[in-house]
Amino acid sequence: MRSSGLKFRLFIGVVMAIVALISYYSKNQVNPITGEKQHIDLTPQQEVAMGLQSAPQMAQEYGGLYNDNEVQQQAKAVGYKLVKQVDDEAKAKGISIPYQFDFHVLADDQTINAFALPGGQIFITVGLLKRLKSEDQLAGVLGHEIGHVIHRHSAQQMAKSDFYNGLVGAVATATSDGTGMGGGQIAQYVAQIQEMKFGRNDELQSDEFGVRYMINAGYNPNAMIEVMEILAEAGGGQQGDEFMSTHPSPENRTAKIKEHISKYSK
Repeated sequence: MRSSGLKFRLFIGVVMAIVALISYYSKNQVNPITGEKQHIDLTPQQEVAMGLQSAPQMAQEYGGLYNDNEVQQQAKAVGYKLVKQVDDEAKAKGISIPYQFDFHVLADDQTINAFALPGGQIFITVGLLKRLKSEDQLAGVLGHEIGHVIHRHSAQQMAKSDFYNGLVGAVATATSDGTGMGGGQIAQYVAQIQEMKFGRNDELQSDEFGVRYMINAGYNPNAMIEVMEILAEAGGGQQGDEFMSTHPSPENRTAKIKEHISKYSK
């Protein structure tokens, strides 16, 4: 009877894994800007709606928006200058950007962070902004975040998360011994590492995007290296094991950024 039960669990686990696999690889879309084929379920319009809906709550988590309109407008001006370069390039190809970009400075002066929501809502904490020493450095930060939106990294990660959760459920079902321990826990750990790995690749891809459009907009791309130095000084490269981090260390990102500067400055 025990052997029969194990075979049944294995069968169900395999079926669940196959369903997760088919579901993930059937989500095919061509990125309207980059031309990259991606496994994504959301439409650009859904990304925009999701970002707009969640923006107020995200801002509230960082103490709301920074109460200085001049600072807010400065961030918007730099962000829109970069977006214009992307928009002009897209129009030259006969396409339009389907995203709704806006840029916000958050009131949190303790947290060193910047992030992008799906669809184009981009945030930087005043804690990070005050550490920046030039408009070029701000362009480096915002260009990187614009890259996340254009490359649809959030939507891509959502699809990957659904896929890995499906695999975790499949392995947990197949290896369950009634205690809830063992194979399921291992699968969960592996899934976590895999998702973080993809996150680091996304960061590097966004760094390249930022360098390219900084150059197009007339900014000094070496300011991106200076941003990495600021992040390292703030502790970005010192806390925790890099392999278990969603961001590559600033030191490792710098080497890649230098390669991109050389490539796009020609």
